[in-house]
Amino acid sequence: MNKFVNSKVKLNIPVLNQLSKAATTALEETTEALLSEVEEDEVIPFGEDIMKDGKVIHQGGYLNDNTFSDYSDVNKGKTDLISSTAYARRMYFHPEYNFNRKEHRNARGEWYEDYISGMKKKFCSETFSKIYKREAGI
Repeated sequence: MNKFVNSKVKLNIPVLNQLSKAATTALEETTEALLSEVEEDEVIPFGEDIMKDGKVIHQGGYLNDNTFSDYSDVNKGKTDLISSTAYARRMYFHPEYNFNRKEHRNARGEWYEDYISGMKKKFCSETFSKIYKREAGI
């Protein structure tokens, strides 16, 4: 016994566009919220000499002032936080350095680690969800 089913789907394009715009806005605002949170946590090294084995390996600098959001791929669902200094990579991947904590009390390497796998790993997903619901009118 064969049964045939017919169905018709009608897409509500304006609503789909609204949801897509809500997702883009939520991604941008989540990126800004992460940058603000990291700055408030004072984990990005700031204006200090970085020492290793008693020698200065980096003299001063304002890494947090040179960290910004990049939305060039936001329509692909991707944003970046970029530190535009030559020494940012070296400082990030060397948590063993003795970071001066005079300006930023929690300065260290791997400053995003709490947001990737540590205590604050739900920050971005929860922030995105909250903003998306607000923007989508859910």
